[in-house]
Amino acid sequence: MDVRITPRPLSGTVNVPPSKSMTHRLVIAAALAQGESTIQNTACSQDIEATLRCVEALGARWKRDGATLRIRGVGGRPRERRSDLPRFDCGESGSTLRFLLPVALALAGGGVFTGRGRLMARPQQPYFDLFDEKGIFHELRDGVLTVRGTLTPGEYRLPGNVSSQFFTGLLFALSLLDAPSSLLATTEMESGSYLLMTTQAMVLAGFGSLRTIGGSGALALRPFRYRPFSAAVEGDWSQAAFWYAAAFLDYPVLCQGLKPDTVQGDRIVSDLYWKLARPDTDAEIDLSDCPDLLPPLAVMAANRRGETRFTHAARLRLKESDRLESTAALLRALGGRVSVLPDGLLVHGGTPLSGGTVDGAGDHRIVMAAAVAASACTGPVTILGAEAVDKSYPSFWDDYQKLGGEVCVL
Repeated sequence: MDVRITPRPLSGTVNVPPSKSMTHRLVIAAALAQGESTIQNTACSQDIEATLRCVEALGARWKRDGATLRIRGVGGRPRERRSDLPRFDCGESGSTLRFLLPVALALAGGGVFTGRGRLMARPQQPYFDLFDEKGIFHELRDGVLTVRGTLTPGEYRLPGNVSSQFFTGLLFALSLLDAPSSLLATTEMESGSYLLMTTQAMVLAGFGSLRTIGGSGALALRPFRYRPFSAAVEGDWSQAAFWYAAAFLDYPVLCQGLKPDTVQGDRIVSDLYWKLARPDTDAEIDLSDCPDLLPPLAVMAANRRGETRFTHAARLRLKESDRLESTAALLRALGGRVSVLPDGLLVHGGTPLSGGTVDGAGDHRIVMAAAVAASACTGPVTILGAEAVDKSYPSFWDDYQKLGGEVCVL
């Protein structure tokens, strides 16, 4: 689906959608529990549907009643081993794939994982290195990843600068084993706030707390049984960031449904908004703990005076698109000036955006950033592949139009 946006001012209040990151974690914790859990304030994005499909492949059952999910879990017990491994369709969800790979080993002796888009080309080497060390079979062939073996208690070491998703998957899985394990980052940990979200979900399901082993920084994982729980998903700060970008363009747009004292790392968009609002000054922003904020922050940067340098964002090359290149292409298509750096972007502000055609690159965050940028352009903007928002924010276009945005489907 392609759309044409005629620039119009935006105004009003947005009910921010529920946190996709937290919903993934709560669904998995519920799927591992013995009994039925209730998760309120959920949304049917493509990524969450992928996680629901995959926990069902593990034996969990779920039903939806409006925005409420009821999930009957498997009790964290290994299912009867069979010669045919369960199959997991992960869609385009990197969280689903990386969270459930080790869980599938713990509960089912492995699985066959498939995906779409760039998913199966995204790096899994931290897991592969661990699997080689632990004697677990893995094969990626023609976009199909097969893993087979037994996840055993012990020490697990992996780099912290590729993705925190590997750590989340192991936190869930190692707690299912029958003896203690430890988990250690061999490099500085990036996006550590996402691990706080994981432990928050585990605590809701009865886990006590994580502790470190001595001065090593290694996390100690003890066996425990997940218990059913009731929870409501808080608003998603990473999605709210696009409306912060709209407010940065001097539009009276307000967000509701956000939790100020959240553990979500993307809450920092509120502070970065004010940092970028300082007039006529250059700015530097470290994205190591909030890489998903780059597209909306880049829109803000293009609409301010001075240069804005975004750093520690090399991991964005491995998202739904090469998000450094696709964010730069978005700004250039609209008349902005930007340079791509090895690990980030340098946005040269002070030039009004004129409009044009943006390739959404199959990336939900690029499409949403382009839509917000379009509202302040001097001419119309065409966005190719606008349906990409369904991956994380299916109601985005409805919200955009409720705020006064003019969207025409081509």
